[in-house]
Amino acid sequence: MSPELVYVLLGGALLLAAVLPQVLHRWALSAPIVLVAVGMLVGLLPFSDEVAIDPVELRPVIEHVTEVTVLVALMGVGLAIDRPLRWRVRASWRSWSPAWRLLAVGMPLTVAGVALLAWGALGVALPAAVLLGAALAPTDPVLASDVQVGGPTLEGDVDEIDEEDEVRFALTSEAGLNDGLAFPAVYLALLLAGAGTIGEWFPGWLAWDVVGKVAIGVAAGAVVGWGLAKVAFRSPARSLRLAETGEPLLAIAAFLLAYGVSEVVGGYGFLAVFTCALVVRSFERDSDYHRHMHDVIHRLETLLTLVVLLGLGFAITTGLLAHLDLAGVLVGLALVLVIRPVAGYLSFVGYRCSDQHGRLDARERGAVAFFGVRGVGSIFYVAYATGQAGFTEERWLWSTVGFTIALSVLVHGVLATPVMRLLDRRRGNRNDERRAARDGGTEQARA
Repeated sequence: MSPELVYVLLGGALLLAAVLPQVLHRWALSAPIVLVAVGMLVGLLPFSDEVAIDPVELRPVIEHVTEVTVLVALMGVGLAIDRPLRWRVRASWRSWSPAWRLLAVGMPLTVAGVALLAWGALGVALPAAVLLGAALAPTDPVLASDVQVGGPTLEGDVDEIDEEDEVRFALTSEAGLNDGLAFPAVYLALLLAGAGTIGEWFPGWLAWDVVGKVAIGVAAGAVVGWGLAKVAFRSPARSLRLAETGEPLLAIAAFLLAYGVSEVVGGYGFLAVFTCALVVRSFERDSDYHRHMHDVIHRLETLLTLVVLLGLGFAITTGLLAHLDLAGVLVGLALVLVIRPVAGYLSFVGYRCSDQHGRLDARERGAVAFFGVRGVGSIFYVAYATGQAGFTEERWLWSTVGFTIALSVLVHGVLATPVMRLLDRRRGNRNDERRAARDGGTEQARA
């Protein structure tokens, strides 16, 4: 491919990314669908054989590009959530109940469901089956934007999405947390692929990979976030109070520092970035600075997502699915249509609706269970794990994950807009009824 043609393709792709959200706003079609489709069409052009994307040969590049994309998305998700998480306030923890349920119940069930299907029913080796479950379990913070909160809202804003919309809040908070919490299952797959009996490494895996690294990641993210926010908002030196100048690059510095510090001290960097973003968001909650930071992160995320989705579509038509078989198709279909919806719904067994934060009726619980979008994070986990240990099913894993992401982009992308609009209307009607009842009670009290 000539350099001139590369410029043409990149410029056209960027223009497409800029106009798609406006063009598709009224349609039941998401931007990821169009970007993947465009990438597939480019892959069908005559020159595609010269620049085919082989995930095995390009694994290090793919790993780092998807890693940065997920980090940017996690920072954006953390800044977008308005609901505080105050560790000393029990009611605050209860308001995050949907996220805790999806993480504690839904995610392990999804990992186990995919692994058991691949290993027990389809004959895939156990390490590869567990890795597949770990890679496909997390709800992706990158491609789930159609069902997530829109961004930070301030006092006086009318459209406070995550305070009123429990479906979007549940999916956003889950996506922010579960990317880091998928790592224990990834390390379990790596240990299964290595030497030694389960009895030799299981206690260490449980103590360190499941508990220790989670705690370190949260602590590192909280410390970095608190320190940066303290300087940006309340530093004695005016030149350091970036919130007053509106310099949004602090958001980029924050996720880089949080990730780097956490990885250096042995924690999960993904979890640290999301924690850092939550802590930064907790400072001066009504400051416009949060919007400035979220805007720059959103633009960077858009650019990186464009590269990944076009690359995914291009790879699909240039050989990514060459090793896809019936087993891989069954895993993808089962995950998107059965395993994740069932696991997500089981997360809310014993759940009680209330008038406080955390209320989700039966239809809303079904929506949360269904919209577990697979995406960029799944690509990263496969790239990371296959770089750490040898898997004889590596090319099959890439084909299966690629198919599953494409299926998720199509199914969830088509259904997200109509379903969320329906739920928005129902929520609006419900809020109107509550306001009417409250106003009626006030009038009676005055009488």
